[in-house]
Amino acid sequence: MNEAAVAVELNLDGLVGPTHHYGGLAPGNIASQSHRYQVSYSKRAALEGLRKMRRLAELSIPQGVLPPHYRPDIDALRVFGLTGTDEEVLAQALQEHPDLLSSVSSASAMWTANAATVSPSADTQDGRVHFTPANLQSTPHRRLETQFTTTVLRTIFNNSQHFVIHDPLPATEEFSDEGAANHMRVSSEYGQRGLEVFVYGRSPELPQSQLPGKFPARQTRAACEAIARNHLLNPDWVSVVQQTPRAIDAGVFHNDVIAVANERSLFCHSAAFVQQSNLIDEWKSLLPGMRVIEVSEDRLSLEETVGTYLFNSQLVTLKTGEMLLLCPEECRKSESVMEVLDELRQDSALNLRIEFVDLRQSMQNGGGPACLRLRVVLTERELQAMSPSIRLTPELASTLEHWVNRHYRDELTLPDLADPKLLDEVQAALDELTGILNLGAIYSFQK
Repeated sequence: MNEAAVAVELNLDGLVGPTHHYGGLAPGNIASQSHRYQVSYSKRAALEGLRKMRRLAELSIPQGVLPPHYRPDIDALRVFGLTGTDEEVLAQALQEHPDLLSSVSSASAMWTANAATVSPSADTQDGRVHFTPANLQSTPHRRLETQFTTTVLRTIFNNSQHFVIHDPLPATEEFSDEGAANHMRVSSEYGQRGLEVFVYGRSPELPQSQLPGKFPARQTRAACEAIARNHLLNPDWVSVVQQTPRAIDAGVFHNDVIAVANERSLFCHSAAFVQQSNLIDEWKSLLPGMRVIEVSEDRLSLEETVGTYLFNSQLVTLKTGEMLLLCPEECRKSESVMEVLDELRQDSALNLRIEFVDLRQSMQNGGGPACLRLRVVLTERELQAMSPSIRLTPELASTLEHWVNRHYRDELTLPDLADPKLLDEVQAALDELTGILNLGAIYSFQK
C-alpha cells in the first residue's frame, strides 16, 4: 500500500464544442435519440457548462478545462470515401450521408466522464497516477475521439515522474471501454488507498438471459480487468461488477446514470448492480466506514431515474467538510426525486448540501453534471506537476465566456454542419483557444 498523502479531487470538464447538435447517435441513450435533429443552441450549451465549472471553482473545488475536439472531422469523411474540396466533401455528406455528417460533427467529447479511467497514486503499485483513454468503440462517432483525447491528456499530464498515460485498449468488441462513466472509487479520504469499482454490462461467459435485450451493453468485463492490471492496482482492492441488464434496457447506458461515489459515500439506485446487497457487504468489509445511500425502486422507478438523471449529479467534498450534491434542474420536476432529496438534506449525519444547475442543452443530448467531468485525485505535488494553464480561475472563466460569445453560433441544425463558413469559424475559435489554454498546436489543422 502506498503511503497516504493529502490529496484533492480535480474535476476536468470538457468545453462544449461549437458543433454541439442533436444527432441521436447513441443507441440506448433515450434523451439523445428523442431529440434527434432538433434545433440545438451551441452557445447556450457552452455557457451552461462554464457556469457549472465556475460554481464549483467558487466553492474551492479544483476545476480544470479540456478543449473541444475539432469538428466537423473532414479527415474522417475522406477516410469514408468522400472526395473533393472541403466544401464539396461537406455538401456530399449532407446530401448522401447525413448520419455520417452528424457523426463526424458530434461534440460528444464534452462528456469527459468517458474520456478515460483514472487511478490515483494512492492505489497504484508504482505510486503514479494512471490514465487509460477510453476506446469508445461501441459507437462510431465517439470512436473518433480516442486519439485526440490521448494527445490532450499527454499534453496536460506530461510529467512521467507522476503520471502514466496508457495507450487505449484495442478497439475491439472484447475490450469495449467507456472510461470513468463505468468506474467508481470509494476511500476514507482522497489520499488514502481506495476501492476501485469497475462496472461492465457484458462478458462472453454470460448467457443471453443475463444480458440486456433492448439496448447494447457497452462496457466489457475484459476491458475492466485489463485496465485494473495496467494501472498496477492491488487485486484485493478491485471490484469488477455487472450492471443489471434491466437497468441498461431502461436507458442506463453507463453506470454513472444510476450510481455516484465520493470518498466514503456511495449514492445509488437499488437496481444498479447484479447481487447488489452481497457486493455492498463485501465493500463495507474492506472499508468499514463506507456509507451507502440506496434508493429503492418502489420510491424511484428506473424510468424516472433515467428521466431526471438524479444519480448523474456531481457528489463532491467541500472544504467545510460538507458534501455537495449538484443536481440537474430536471430533478426539481419530479415529486419522487424531491422527496428523496429532502430526506437526504434532513439527515444530519450526511452533512449534505444540495444545489441545482441548469444544463438543459447537455441533458437533452443525454449528459448531466457528472457526465461533463473527469475526476482526477491528485496530491499537491501532482497538482503542481500538471499543466497549470487549464486550471479554472475567475479570470479564465471570464475569458472563456467571452470566447464563446464571440465564436459560437446561437443555433445549429443538421444542414448548418455542411456550411463551409462553420468550418472556418471552428478553426478560428480553436486556434485562439489553444493560445488561451497554452496547449500549443494540438489540432490537425494547426500542423
